[in-house]
Amino acid sequence: MASNRPAPEGPSAYDLDDRGAFHGPGDADNMNDGPWEEWNPTEDSIRSVRGKHRVAKQRGGGLARSSTVLGVGVIAAVGAGGMATAEGRPAVPISMPDVGGMADDLADKLPDAESLPGVGDLISDSGPDSAAAAASTSATGGAVQDAPGPLTRASRTDSGTGAGEALRSRILQQADAQQGAAEHEARDAAEHAAFQQAETEAATHQKSAEKAAAAKKAAEMEAKREAEEAARRKAEAARLAKLAKNFIVPVSSYTLTASFGQAGDRWAADHTGQDFAAPTGTPVKAVHSGTITQAGWAGSYGYRIVLTLDDGTELWFCHLSSMVKTSGKINTGDVIGRVGATGNVTGPHLHLEVRPDAGDPIDPMPWLRDHGLDV
Repeated sequence: MASNRPAPEGPSAYDLDDRGAFHGPGDADNMNDGPWEEWNPTEDSIRSVRGKHRVAKQRGGGLARSSTVLGVGVIAAVGAGGMATAEGRPAVPISMPDVGGMADDLADKLPDAESLPGVGDLISDSGPDSAAAAASTSATGGAVQDAPGPLTRASRTDSGTGAGEALRSRILQQADAQQGAAEHEARDAAEHAAFQQAETEAATHQKSAEKAAAAKKAAEMEAKREAEEAARRKAEAARLAKLAKNFIVPVSSYTLTASFGQAGDRWAADHTGQDFAAPTGTPVKAVHSGTITQAGWAGSYGYRIVLTLDDGTELWFCHLSSMVKTSGKINTGDVIGRVGATGNVTGPHLHLEVRPDAGDPIDPMPWLRDHGLDV
């Protein structure tokens, strides 16, 4: 500081007009017309500052005059030595980031946006220029023009690589998400198929079980029916065996000739009984116990005996050659007459009729079988 010479005394701010011209005391009328300027060189000036910096014109008032006085005080404090030092230093270059270059470098390193699957939701639909601009903005943090300091080729490369890696990471994440969704869908489909197969197998098994149960039930019902039928036949056989002791065939040796309902010119109507052909004089026995209610000549029937059973059924024994018993109570097997050929006949035989409740005749053969007789 000792080597610096004292700064020469400069003119008063009141003596300078807006062009920096000096005015004397007589020009007091122009002193408030401004505009007044303030020059404030910094301590680390980056280049020589020549001339003066303008400030806004301020008219009339103590505020403008006070600002001018403050500027003059600062000039005096800095001194001529400081200005000389600033003038002697070389100019420092300032480099701003090349935004266009950064976008070009980043676009060269990144793949085509249209070729990337699933990136449509990450970028806008305004075309390749918008994608490059978005990548450039993302690489510079959204403030390329306001970034302080120089941005070298290496920093641009690092920024582009970082943006590319970020985009690649997002693409890989989306691909992983899509793969996970596909795997989840495939797993759900497999579970659904397994569930459907299990349901089908269960339904098939249930149908088989139901079919087997139905077959088993049918077999059981058939076995039950057969058992019941066997029991019924056994009971019927026992009943017939018991009846056989109480019912007998009217003649021991015979030949069945005219049957019930048979038509012929020898009868006024169809045949009303069953004929047992046998030699004349063959004994005729009571089929069952009962009471003789009629005995005698009966026209075309010849000699006839009517035996009434306890249930009211009448048995007619016709065409007899003789009558052994004509009245009274009769037991099973008692001889009541003999075979003959009386009445409307062509040869000796016994004509037997069965009339339930003393009514119209029925076929004697089923009636005899129902009472245990094998005829």
